[in-house]
Amino acid sequence: MPARSRRQPTVAPRARLLLLCLLACGSETAGAGARERAGEASPAGAVTDAPTTEAGGAATSAPGAPSAGTPPSSGCAGTSVTPGDHDWTISTGGRTRSARVHVPPRHDGKTPLPVVLNFHGRLSSPSQAEWISEMTPKADASGFVVVYPAGIGQTWNGGFCCGQAQSENVDDVGFTRALLDELGAKLCIDARRVFATGLSNGGFMSHRLACELADRIAAVGPVAGHLLLPSCKPSRPVPVIHFHGTSDTVVPYGGGLGMASVESSLAGWAERNGCTGSAKETFARGDAKCVTWDGCTAGADVTLCTIDGGGHTWPGGPALPGLGKTSKDLDATDAMWTFFATHAMP
Repeated sequence: MPARSRRQPTVAPRARLLLLCLLACGSETAGAGARERAGEASPAGAVTDAPTTEAGGAATSAPGAPSAGTPPSSGCAGTSVTPGDHDWTISTGGRTRSARVHVPPRHDGKTPLPVVLNFHGRLSSPSQAEWISEMTPKADASGFVVVYPAGIGQTWNGGFCCGQAQSENVDDVGFTRALLDELGAKLCIDARRVFATGLSNGGFMSHRLACELADRIAAVGPVAGHLLLPSCKPSRPVPVIHFHGTSDTVVPYGGGLGMASVESSLAGWAERNGCTGSAKETFARGDAKCVTWDGCTAGADVTLCTIDGGGHTWPGGPALPGLGKTSKDLDATDAMWTFFATHAMP
């Protein structure tokens, strides 16, 4: 894995420790800055650094190139949005919602770019999701727009969990659809290459989007977050890459309290996607192992990356005190982008 230089978030040490220890259930107290990566090559085809599938998934055009047969978003007719960070608000579902949008230097308002929606954990924030996932420098290097939405009460309605968003039955799927409409109007994006990820409660949310917004979401990459819907019937097969630690005490790998185990949840996705045969090992290094169900309908492969002894953390990201081990043998951000880049909407 290439070496990376790290820019620490602008949080006092004591406050940052409290923030990290309470990531899954604490309060949002700090901003963050993503860490820069030095000397990073494109992950495409880097089988030693990221899991791959035997079939390679559905082919897609290279990042930054328009996808064949996809109408350009209205933002491709001209935009005043410049590269960098932008804080947006939109009105939807009777509420004012917000999101932080990072536009990479490659955005010229003419060439449609992919989008990754990155949903924060419960009682976390967009800035924390940015820091933990290190996705902003990845977006700049690989040429995609990354969006960090903000949940109601710092929570997402991911199913039967969690907090205010679930108890008030907030329509976060509708919010996501409205957010994508706004992105398409203001930026030049590729509608066939819109992806979702998230940690913990954000992982629940990305699973839900795969079930209920398959017409807009090409593939998902949940981290430490189960599928929490009693029924999941996507309108088409959706590729999934999921990351989870076996020693996660917040969202247990083996399930419980109404949650299925991670392995049975991913096997369920393989069944929905019409995958043939059993899962095959596609990556192994140190504490990280990935298995993939391939031969799926429309190339909708399903990959499960398991961290042996891993905690409630983002593989390859910063260590989170009190939340268990963080793997350094697999970088979830790199691996999921490799997966996303080969799984555009059919």
